[in-house]
Amino acid sequence: MEFVRGYVNNSCSKMEPWQIVGITAATVLTGVWFWEFLFQEESLVTRGKKTVFKLARKIPAISQRIEREMKKVNEGFEQEVIHRNQGNPYITTLPEKGKHRKEIIQQVEQYLSFGDYDWKDGFVSGAVYNYNLDLIQLLTEVYGLASYTNPLHPDVFPGVCKMEAEVVRITANLFHGGPDSCGTMTTGGTESILMACKAYRDYARTERGVCYPEIVIPVTAHPAFSKAAAYFGLRVKHVPVDPDTKAVDIRAMRRAISRSTCMLVGSAPNYPYGTVDDIQAIAALGRQYNIPVHVDACLGGFVIAFMAKAGFDLPAFDFSVPGVTSISADTHKYGYAPKGSSIVLYSEPKFRHCQFYVSTDWPGGVYGSPNISGSRAGGIIAACWATMMYFGLEGYVDATKKIVETTRYIEKRLRTMDGLFVFGTPATSVLAVGSKVFHIYRLSDALCKRGWNLNPLQFPPGLHLCVTYMHTADGVADRFLSDVEEELAIILKDPSKPVEGKFAMYGMSHSIPDRSIVGDFTRFFLDSMYYTPAEEGVNM
Repeated sequence: MEFVRGYVNNSCSKMEPWQIVGITAATVLTGVWFWEFLFQEESLVTRGKKTVFKLARKIPAISQRIEREMKKVNEGFEQEVIHRNQGNPYITTLPEKGKHRKEIIQQVEQYLSFGDYDWKDGFVSGAVYNYNLDLIQLLTEVYGLASYTNPLHPDVFPGVCKMEAEVVRITANLFHGGPDSCGTMTTGGTESILMACKAYRDYARTERGVCYPEIVIPVTAHPAFSKAAAYFGLRVKHVPVDPDTKAVDIRAMRRAISRSTCMLVGSAPNYPYGTVDDIQAIAALGRQYNIPVHVDACLGGFVIAFMAKAGFDLPAFDFSVPGVTSISADTHKYGYAPKGSSIVLYSEPKFRHCQFYVSTDWPGGVYGSPNISGSRAGGIIAACWATMMYFGLEGYVDATKKIVETTRYIEKRLRTMDGLFVFGTPATSVLAVGSKVFHIYRLSDALCKRGWNLNPLQFPPGLHLCVTYMHTADGVADRFLSDVEEELAIILKDPSKPVEGKFAMYGMSHSIPDRSIVGDFTRFFLDSMYYTPAEEGVNM
């Protein structure tokens, strides 16, 4: 140290004070810039690849080819929308006079008949989790009664607020929440996840002084966490999963924790494979480092909550595990409520307080909002409450038993079929298959032509089936398995044959190294959802 001190002093002995200050400031600023450049959310290699791809797209020949392919993809999406809507004319201007009730109902029924998949009879993975005409009639009546209510005005609509509070408390009790547990309803799983991320961002800033909060999540965690990061200025650290179990690698999660970590995440189950992360191990990390732990049970929360009573073993995953501080669970999935309802729960009010938005200085008065929406649909809250009352504990347990038994029956049969393997060990109502013999998207294409709608996976390619109550009906599971066996027999006659049709494009997107191009494809797909023809609107 004496040598270093002497060397520095000698080097600076002939410098003016302003030069020393300037060099010191420049060195510090350069060091900070270099540190931030090296240690961003994305690695240097990933950013380097993106830069290379971005520059390559500026080369005219490459740019023109990409534009041609993009145009084809965009036109393909639009044609698919036109096909799904069966070529019916679009209404793009208001009718001169209002239509009669009967005509409107007929037109709505016509619109709802569009589409190629028989979702009411269980040919679709997830999407619709129950179809019960008696329940639909009840919920239609309930929603109608509450359709103009708004919990933003609790003094005007106290009954709706009471129903929301009861739904939250019922759900907290199902997940073994203590007397301090609390939460809110949201419009869906994405908003529930966004709210948890916002709460923990604010908690980390106010209670721990973290300037740039980070969330640590498995690669299998729902994209809503990355969406929350994009919205709320969070950094994301993705943790790999075990290649065999498909549960998050706890050692890798431990290594990903830093002083800036504001939350740890585990899925119960995850969407791609239906496997459950080791929530107890994640919660132990949370306790050790004093970091909140969120359990994403959006997909299967209203299955796992009833599995013990239905006779199935499952490791503890909820508030009964010390260290779990929040849970998200969708009532509009296996809770069988209408779309647009979910729950986010916290172990203590201090976390929920960080979820709330409060404005105290607006000329219009003090404003407070529990979640993203200001005005909210009281009809959805009432319909969710009514659904819970309709099923009761016995109804949910019975539905869970049927769904999990059906899932395990399908899994057992799939494991015996040549050319297929099941990812990990599915724990609830979701399973996924892949193949090392042929491209699995060929099976997806073949089943699609037989009327089945499954979800394709990537990295690695796979197919995902989310078993719903409709799949428990007599003969549905066996028909699915029979169709798989028959198509497998055909595929295995020529296993090296490439994928064709629309799944060829999905397979191509999986292999494209420049993910920005895949992003553009996705944006075109989203554009197509809002497609209307350019010609003048039809007045009908």
